[in-house]
This record gives sequence, structure tokens and C-alpha cells, in this order.
Amino acid sequence: MERIWVDAHNIISPLGKTTYENYSSVIDGKSGVAPVQIGINTVYGGKILQRENFLVDNFGVFESLMIQSIQAALSQTSAAPSDKDTIFIISSTKGEIDSLSKPNDLKKVNLFESSRKVSSYFNNPNQPVVISNACISGSLAILTAKRLIEAGLYRNAVVCGCDLISDFITSGFNSLQAISSEPCKPFDANRKGINMGEAAATIIITKEKGEIPVCITSGATSNDANHISGPSRTGEELGVAIRKAMQASKVTVSEIDFINAHGTGTLFNDEMEANAFSLTDFSNVPLNSLKGYYGHTLGAAGVLESAISVMSLLNNELIPSMGYETPGVTKPINVIRKKEMKPLKRFLKTASGFGGCNATLIFEKTE
Repeated sequence: MERIWVDAHNIISPLGKTTYENYSSVIDGKSGVAPVQIGINTVYGGKILQRENFLVDNFGVFESLMIQSIQAALSQTSAAPSDKDTIFIISSTKGEIDSLSKPNDLKKVNLFESSRKVSSYFNNPNQPVVISNACISGSLAILTAKRLIEAGLYRNAVVCGCDLISDFITSGFNSLQAISSEPCKPFDANRKGINMGEAAATIIITKEKGEIPVCITSGATSNDANHISGPSRTGEELGVAIRKAMQASKVTVSEIDFINAHGTGTLFNDEMEANAFSLTDFSNVPLNSLKGYYGHTLGAAGVLESAISVMSLLNNELIPSMGYETPGVTKPINVIRKKEMKPLKRFLKTASGFGGCNATLIFEKTE
């Protein structure tokens, strides 16, 4: 497969308004997860404070955060947002879903409407692509960008993932008894579920190598069709996506330096991922989840976590998996417990979501 390059990135989250602020906070062991009031519920979550500081005239919070994140990423690159060779790809699970309760704002519920407004703000002539495929949306958006560029349809892709903590989403996860009453503990024996999170994250992907010496070498998807919300019990299907990505990149397990896992902190997701890593001989590869720092940012997760992991790769730093203390899955995995400096060249990104969807990406640092 053709190498497609990471050209720029940005993250707006409770931990900062640039990727660098976010990465510094993560490396310093800071978390954006804290008790927050959502509707009638008080939950642990990563909520952006003072959202009003990010508002753009005539846009809501959801659209404004995307615009601000995209603008910050574009300031780092020569890619022209108004060029026909640039495509906007927006990943989100729910967008401005709370507008359902506001009769005058019902149009905002339509993800395509929000995406069109954002791309139009940057005078982009193309119809934006919307990726809304549960919690793999961000990773799938990156993979879609790679495929569109490989096909010769575009030279640049602006990939932005965004979701907000809302009463609708919190109530939905509460109904599944999936929300933790304390900071989440991915892969830990005492994990109790997820924390919600919100963020806007952007990665600009290009055909030509720029200043960032990191490329996306391959990616793959699969679906286990096990249950509308419960993942596969065996992990075989995520294993299929891992193997496909590895084969496309023509690398071996020993050439992957770390895994950035989905790691939600739920009983079934973490067990499923551990099974998949065991089936694909990744049990000894260092692994982390970033959910302890951000909560689960849904459609933004794949973009945000890829950007942080790219920084980890560039800085040759393994990031600890916050909240992990006691092994809590039935298959052995090598969860990173403390920050470590070591030469890094490649990482595997995994994501899984409702409906049994799975996505994988392999990123590589070059000379």
C-alpha cells in the first residue's frame, strides 16, 4: 500500500487547545476527567470548560470546536482548504444531538448539515464526507482519507473528529450500565465502565511528505456482528483487522513498538481486545489506553488518540495507561505502567464500537 503522510494535527480538549499542550499534560500524568453535572446526572467525564471561549459567530459549540481545531491544524501546513484537491472528512457519533429537544434547531441534528457548514466556512468546493460508525468513526475517517488519496481523488484530507458530552449520550450509556462511578481503569481488574469525554481533534493527511516524518502505512476494518452493543467474546474479528493491516504493511509483530488500544474500561471491550492481541501474538507488545486522560471521546477518539500516539512516536516516549494497577483480563497483555524512553518506529492503533465494528491503523516514523 502507498504511504500517506501526517502533515499537521490539533487537539482541543480539557487538557489544552493544541496537540502540544495535550501531549505535555498526558506526559505529566494529568487527566481531564473529573466529576461533571450532565442533566440530572453527576458523572466522571472529560468536559471542556468555558466552551464559550471557542464559539465562532453564527455557529454552535459543536461546529465552532471543529472550526477552531481545523483552523489551528491548517496553520501548520501548506494544504489549501479551498482547493478542489482537498477533501473534508468529519467523524462524529452524535454531533449536536441535544438539538432534538429544541424545535427551532432541529436542522443541527443532521451531521451532514453541520459538516457542510464547516467545510463551507473554509470555502472548500467539495461535498464533505461524514463518517459516523460508532466508536471507530475517527480511525475509520483516517483510513478513508488514506484510501481516497491513494485512489488519486484528492491530494489532501482534513480529518476532524468531534463529539460533546450531552444528556442524551450520558443517559444512553447509563441505560446500558456502562458508565463508571469513578475514574475509568482500562484493562484493570477493578474497572467499572467508561467515562464520557469531549474533544475536537484534527489530522491533516497528504500525499507528499512534509515536516512530520510519520506516515500511515496501512489500515483495515472488520465486523463481528455479535450484538448491537456487546463486542465479540472471542476477539477473532478484531484479530482479522489486525492481521490485514499487518499483511498490508508487510511488518511482523516484533516491528510494532507499541499498541494504542481502544481500552474503554468496560468489562467486555477490554476482555475482547486482550483476546484479539493474544490471537495475533501481540501479548508482549507494550500497550496503552488514553481513556484515563480524556474519557471516551466517541467520534473524536480515533483522531485524538492517533495524534497523541504520533507525538509519542516522534518523542520516543511510551505513555502509561492511566488507571491500570491490577491485571484484569484473562489473556496476558503488556500494559504500560510508567513512562519510558526508548527508540520507537511503529505503532498499531485499534478501535472497536457498537454493532461489532473494528478498525486498525499502522503508523510509521521514517528517517
